[in-house]
Amino acid sequence: MKLYEICFSPTGGTKKVADMIAKELSEDFQFIDLTDPSADFSDSVISGDDVAVIAVPSYGGRVPAVAAARLAHIKGSGARAVLVCVYGNRAYEDTLTELEDIATASDFKVICAAAAIAEHSIARQFAKGRPDTEDTQELSLFGKKILEKIRSGATDSPVIPGNRPYKEIGGGGMVPAPTHDCVKCGLCARKCPVQAIDLKDPAIVDGGKCISCMRCVSNCPKSARKVNNAMLSAVAGMLSKVCTERKQCELYL
Repeated sequence: MKLYEICFSPTGGTKKVADMIAKELSEDFQFIDLTDPSADFSDSVISGDDVAVIAVPSYGGRVPAVAAARLAHIKGSGARAVLVCVYGNRAYEDTLTELEDIATASDFKVICAAAAIAEHSIARQFAKGRPDTEDTQELSLFGKKILEKIRSGATDSPVIPGNRPYKEIGGGGMVPAPTHDCVKCGLCARKCPVQAIDLKDPAIVDGGKCISCMRCVSNCPKSARKVNNAMLSAVAGMLSKVCTERKQCELYL
């Protein structure tokens, strides 16, 4: 059995959660980075004896469209799949259900699913520092339970919460822009999962491509990329009503 971690994690929170689970399944796993716009995911052919941890963040209660499109190119060949959805302490709504449908269509056999919390990628004061110590212990336990199921040979699919049809995708998001501290190093453009930032001039952003993943903000070595303060305050005010109470990780076996 080979273990694969197939992950879309622009700011690192989703990968952190996925790593915690994957490391309980095997000390050695192959990482497939769904944020890489240059990768040919059709080259990723997984065998039926393998296991894949497939992890995505929840964007407005849905799987990010670009992650869904790239995952659809990977051939699961009947491999067992552990689905992981990570969200910023608001709600994950139809994300796991949609991810289950995508994985099944790619010929994966879904045997487990988990929802976990990481620091909100836009309003970072929500779920700040998560996954924390409590989450780490819980996710480690999840990994052990998942490994027990894998070793037992069971391949039954869990009942995963969510709706079909999925909720509608929300409106336009926030497009980060450089501040006067930008030195035009080009890191943001090279790391952008959808190549929305101009390589020669990072002030030029294709708003139609930008998915508000905040990778450019998170990766900037000069902290020179920001979103509009008024919009950020409005989002924070809206989220404060639903993100204050601590949400718990969930496991579906």
